[in-house]
Amino acid sequence: MKLSKRGEYALRALIDFGLARALGKPLLQVNELARKEDIPVKFLEQILMQLKAGGYLESRRGKHGGYLLAAPPEQIRIGQVVRLIDGPLAPIACVSQTAYSRCTCPDEEHCGLRMLMQDVRNAISNILDRFTLAEVVEVTLRKMRRDRVPLPFAAETVLKSLATAGRGRSGGSRKEARNGPVRSK
Repeated sequence: MKLSKRGEYALRALIDFGLARALGKPLLQVNELARKEDIPVKFLEQILMQLKAGGYLESRRGKHGGYLLAAPPEQIRIGQVVRLIDGPLAPIACVSQTAYSRCTCPDEEHCGLRMLMQDVRNAISNILDRFTLAEVVEVTLRKMRRDRVPLPFAAETVLKSLATAGRGRSGGSRKEARNGPVRSK
């Protein structure tokens, strides 16, 4: 099993929705999320539509619309999301529980490769199905707070980003960009 870019972006987006919800801002706009995660907007829109069709997100229309979690984060298992986006977790089809297909070996019951890959599938499944979105969000928030990283989607972080929006990447003003940093006397 290899997590695709689509799968990675879907999980990152869901974690962001969980973070935003935990920080009191459950509704996120596509542009805001794409900018934070550095994901192309059109690709993110496709992923969000797939997550919505899978029952993980709801959408709100209008100028202040966007997406929000459709279910409590405690009910969203990471393994379910990976299967929705990337398909079965099994490294080969003959050990898949959701998309079984007979392999080409003559004795499937006694095939050493199949037994090995079944253990691989079970290990991946056990880990991904054990964790909920709520647990991932909790660990993420704990680490961000411990490391004193600005929390995304929190009111003070949003206000700071709005205050620096007109400035260049460095955060300085246009005047500073032309004349260098202003020195205090």
